[in-house]
Amino acid sequence: MASGNDSSVAEFILLGLTQQPELQLPLFFLFLGIYVVTVVGNLGLISLIGLNPHLHTPMYYFLCNLSFIDLCYSCVIMPRMLVSFVKQNIISYAECMAQLFFFAFFVIDECYILTSMAYDRYVAICKPLLYQATMSHQVCLMLMMGVYAMGFVGAVAHTACMLRLTFCDGNIINHYMCDIPPLLQLSCTSTYVNELVVFIVVGINVIGPSFIIFISYTLILSNILRIKSTEGRSKAFSTCSSHIIAVSLFFGASAFMYLKPSPPGTLEQEKVSTVFYTIVGPMMNPFIYSLRNKDVHVALSKTLERVLS
Repeated sequence: MASGNDSSVAEFILLGLTQQPELQLPLFFLFLGIYVVTVVGNLGLISLIGLNPHLHTPMYYFLCNLSFIDLCYSCVIMPRMLVSFVKQNIISYAECMAQLFFFAFFVIDECYILTSMAYDRYVAICKPLLYQATMSHQVCLMLMMGVYAMGFVGAVAHTACMLRLTFCDGNIINHYMCDIPPLLQLSCTSTYVNELVVFIVVGINVIGPSFIIFISYTLILSNILRIKSTEGRSKAFSTCSSHIIAVSLFFGASAFMYLKPSPPGTLEQEKVSTVFYTIVGPMMNPFIYSLRNKDVHVALSKTLERVLS
C-alpha cells in the first residue's frame, strides 16, 4: 500500500519514449548528450551572470532564474528518462508523486518567468526613462516571489488531486515521466475533478501569461515601428527576438499538450510534444539568449581571460 493513498499500486513502470529496441541505445546517447549540454549550458550562464557585475541588471536577473528553473526541471526528468533506455524503469508511488510535484512546480515557474521577462522588455523599450525606477531590485524580487508562489500553488493543486485517485487497473505508465495525462488513464476512480483542475490551472498558467506576453509584444512592436533609425529598430528587435523564440517553443508545445482534447491513442504524439518543452527548451534557452547577445560575449571573454591568466 502506498502511504497517504488507498491505491493498491505501490510502484509504476515507466515505458519511456519508445519501445523499439533498435532505437534504445542511440536515443540513450542522444539524450545523455542533451542532458550534459543542458546542465553545462545553464550552469555556465548562471555562473557567468554571477561573476560579471555588468550583468547584474533586471534582464539578466530574470535570465539567471530562467536558467536555474530549466536546470532544475531537467534534473527532475532526464535521469529517469535515461534509465528507461537501458533497463526497466521502475519508480515507486511516492517517487512518482514527488516527480509530478516538482515537474509541475518548475513548468509553471517557467510560464511566469517568461512573462516577467516580457514585462521587463516592455518597460525597457516602451518606457526607457522609467526603467530603473520601474524595474527596481524590490520589484524584481517581488516578481520572482510571485513566480515561485504560482508554481507552488499549481503543483500542490495537481499533486493533491492525483493523491486522491486509486490506481488499480495497472501500473504501466506510457511515458518517460510521471505526467498527468498518462496517470489519469491508469486510475480506476473518477478523474473528473482532476481533469477540471488541469483545465483551470493550466488554463490560468498558460492562457493568462500568454495574453500578458501578447499584449507586451504588441506594445513593443508598436513602439519599435515608431523608431525612425534603422539601427535603433534593429537593436530593439534583437533584444526581443530571443525571448520570442523561447516563448513560442515553450507555450506552443505546452498548450498543444494540455489544452487540446485528448482522444484515446494520442499519448505517443503527446510524448513527442512534451519533449519540446521539457527537454529541448531547457537545452536551447542558454544558446537562444547568448548567441546574439554582445553583453554575454563580453562577459564570457573577460571570464576566460581571468581564468587563463
